[in-house]
Amino acid sequence: MSRFGPSRGELKLRLAISLGGLALLAAAYGLNGISGIASLEIGLIAAAFFGGSAISSLIKLRRSGKK
Repeated sequence: MSRFGPSRGELKLRLAISLGGLALLAAAYGLNGISGIASLEIGLIAAAFFGGSAISSLIKLRRSGKK
């Protein structure tokens, strides 16, 4: 890993928080449903943020493990 980038521990924490955020988002929509277009928009933006962060962290963790 680059000495200026995040450590493996930070990447694992970022991955765990992202997956937790996705789980909470899914639970919230599972219990309450989508109440309107604004709710859908907020859900899509949050899913894109948490999903992108999780994928990015997972890719960086796999790359650092190969060295």
